[in-house]
Amino acid sequence: MKIISLQLEIFIIIIIGYIFSRKGIITKEVRKKLTDIVIVLILPCAIIKSFMMKLTPEIIRDTVIIFIVSFVIQLSYSVFNRIFYNRFDDSKVIILKYATIVSNAGFMGLSIVESIYGQTGLLYASIALIPQIIFMWSAGLSLFTQTDSKNMIKKVAFHPCIIAVYIGIALMIIESIGIILPTFMLNTINAIGGCTTALSMLIIGAILNDVKWSELVEKSSLYYSSIRLLIIPITIFICLSLCQMNSLVIGVSVLLAAMPAGSTAAMLAQKYNQDVIYASKIIVVSTILSLVTLPMISILVKGG
Repeated sequence: MKIISLQLEIFIIIIIGYIFSRKGIITKEVRKKLTDIVIVLILPCAIIKSFMMKLTPEIIRDTVIIFIVSFVIQLSYSVFNRIFYNRFDDSKVIILKYATIVSNAGFMGLSIVESIYGQTGLLYASIALIPQIIFMWSAGLSLFTQTDSKNMIKKVAFHPCIIAVYIGIALMIIESIGIILPTFMLNTINAIGGCTTALSMLIIGAILNDVKWSELVEKSSLYYSSIRLLIIPITIFICLSLCQMNSLVIGVSVLLAAMPAGSTAAMLAQKYNQDVIYASKIIVVSTILSLVTLPMISILVKGG
């Protein structure tokens, strides 16, 4: 099955990242630089690539629908946060709530959705990513510090992935009226965007080296992973199926909702003097377990 093959590819690249980190080839400084490259250049190129198709009424309708669906899903995470994490101490609650709001939909999600649903799926996933970016810099950041509305709006509006959406929409419009970019520009964008999976998974593999394996698994990280990887996507699948959404909207929305904790949980924990070790644990544990749960969720959405 395609998703199994993809997960095996991802697993191998993660292991390579882990080995490179153990050998000192990918140091923490190198990892930070690679993360910057992915966020500022590679992910935006992948997003721009996803918009390279003619605009049709169906695409306009479905992208509007998936944006609304994604926004509602992000709002629903506040409900999950109120229900599931009340019994944990404050230092863990901050990390758990943030990691529920902000998954690895950008790094891992775009790659997996593209591999299963192709360019149209990647386009829908790029649109679905916008609400997560908005919530990451608002509700997510507010868990660690007081958010300034002016700075929050600026960070959202000028986030590289959002800028890529602006560019992608413009390119889609001009392609729809018969203007096409030169081949060398298209090939350059495709080549850079094609690095998304490899570099993203190398970074995730390098993160694995931050945590002692003997201390990796604890009840709360397994509890979080069951919510993030199974309860949330299955709940969303049931709700969207009951609303009779089209299969592509359901598939993209559910797969993005089934992603493990985002790596920014550890970055913000370190920046704001929170429990960075615990943040790393839930990133690592949920990422490893996602290698098992994502094929299951994929079978669910493809079968549904």
